[in-house]
Amino acid sequence: MLMADRPAPAALREISGTGAFLETNARPPLDSTVSFHHPEAGAIHGLVLSIAHDGIRIGFPGDSKSVAFALAAITSDMTQD
Repeated sequence: MLMADRPAPAALREISGTGAFLETNARPPLDSTVSFHHPEAGAIHGLVLSIAHDGIRIGFPGDSKSVAFALAAITSDMTQD
C-alpha cells in the first residue's frame, strides 16, 4: 500500500536498498515524501524520484534500515507460492 495524499494500492516491480519502482495508479508530486507498506517487510519512507505511465520510482536513503526492508520484501516475494 502506498501512502501519499491518500492510501493507494501498489505492487513492487523492483526493489533495492536505495529505492523501488511501484506499480500504482497514484501520482504523488515529484520530490514528495511517501510511505510504502509491504505486508511482510513493514513500512518505509521514500522520496518520489520519477513518475511513469504505470507507476512511480521512489528513493530510499540506502542505510541499514532500507537494505533490511528490501531484503525482507525480496525474501517474502520469493517464498510465496
